[in-house]
Amino acid sequence: MDFRLTDEQQEWRDHCHRFALEVMRPVAAKYDRDQSVPWDVIKESRKWGLSGLDWVQKVGMDEDGLFGVIYQEELNWGCAGIALAVNASSLAAAGVASSGTPEQIAEWVPRALGVGEDDVKLGAYAVTESGAGSDVGSLRTTAVLDGDHWVLNGTKVFISNGGIADVTVVVATVDPKLGHRGQASFVVPKDAPGISQGKKEDKLGIRASQTAEVVLEDCRIPKENLLGGMEKLEKKLERARSGQSSGRASGALATFEMTRPLVGAGALGIARAAYEWTLEYLEDKSDEGGPLLEQQRVQQVLADVATEIDASRLLVYRAAWMGRAGIPMTGGQGSMSKLKSGDVAMWATTALMDLVGPYAQSTDCPLEKWFRDAKIFQIFEGTAQVQRLVISRMQRQAFQERLKQAAEVLDQAPGAATGEPVAA
Repeated sequence: MDFRLTDEQQEWRDHCHRFALEVMRPVAAKYDRDQSVPWDVIKESRKWGLSGLDWVQKVGMDEDGLFGVIYQEELNWGCAGIALAVNASSLAAAGVASSGTPEQIAEWVPRALGVGEDDVKLGAYAVTESGAGSDVGSLRTTAVLDGDHWVLNGTKVFISNGGIADVTVVVATVDPKLGHRGQASFVVPKDAPGISQGKKEDKLGIRASQTAEVVLEDCRIPKENLLGGMEKLEKKLERARSGQSSGRASGALATFEMTRPLVGAGALGIARAAYEWTLEYLEDKSDEGGPLLEQQRVQQVLADVATEIDASRLLVYRAAWMGRAGIPMTGGQGSMSKLKSGDVAMWATTALMDLVGPYAQSTDCPLEKWFRDAKIFQIFEGTAQVQRLVISRMQRQAFQERLKQAAEVLDQAPGAATGEPVAA
């Protein structure tokens, strides 16, 4: 097992870091203050090969699965809000890729991302509703087939790129009695009749990324905009109504499972940015006890922060690698990576602010922004509490499976094949 990055991965990390340092950091405070979409940075990211279809293809062809998490850590080190504005469209692309037919993927992924440096397109992934955040089984947005069109009604809340996306992937309920198994995903272009932007959110953090309601009022889309197609949906509904196991997660759950290590890497970038800045800031600071960096109370906190950041990165890298290698995360490894990194980012920014003192609460201090940005990583794409439930349930199931396998081994005669009982 080699923990070192390859030369190619190191070059990618350096490239992403330079973009974060040279392009994102100089304007981060402005876009955070104005809460405006950083179109100039988004366009510049295309020139750097850090967004759009070419970027998705590069990350998608990475054999180890680390390009994506390296990218997320470095861009969130630059600015979490701008990072989300730059790459939020990839969640819509992931939604299409996880549920769509090859033909739908070929059509809609480019329309959600754009092709080339000058073709800037935005995508949105609309799942969350008021009263149904992390619980995707409680969605109330409906989709009803009317001839050759689907008619969608409902309101989605806290949607990244909501109201400004060229393509919105909407998760809606086709059969409310079936819970999440009665849901389907639909592609809604921005010019579809009945789709509009609702309230734009005034947020605590990640303020450079637009977050808004997506309102669907008798929104009509062609029948073929159902991701996966009618035949696939009908089979899914038939299995659910007969009580058969679906054999896989719902479209929304599958999409989130693909992206949890990426979200964890974003939180990791914030924690690292806060840690590195604090080290530099405290370098020449002293009090009555002498230089701060030579005091045990300060060293203890900094050591804990450094250790937690490294532990988070190992969990993120493991989950990203498992996802790319097709290894089932039966122990909740994807959720672990997001849970740990989100909690570390929130805890680390708080602990570092305590070290810095009163200056840390000033808007002139970058720790104040990192503290605000960190909180969302304990909330979106599954709250920390939901991640703990997922991990606990999956760990229990995995343990029961191990007990079953152990019992089968003990029941074997020496040298017998698995499942062959010991002779009486």
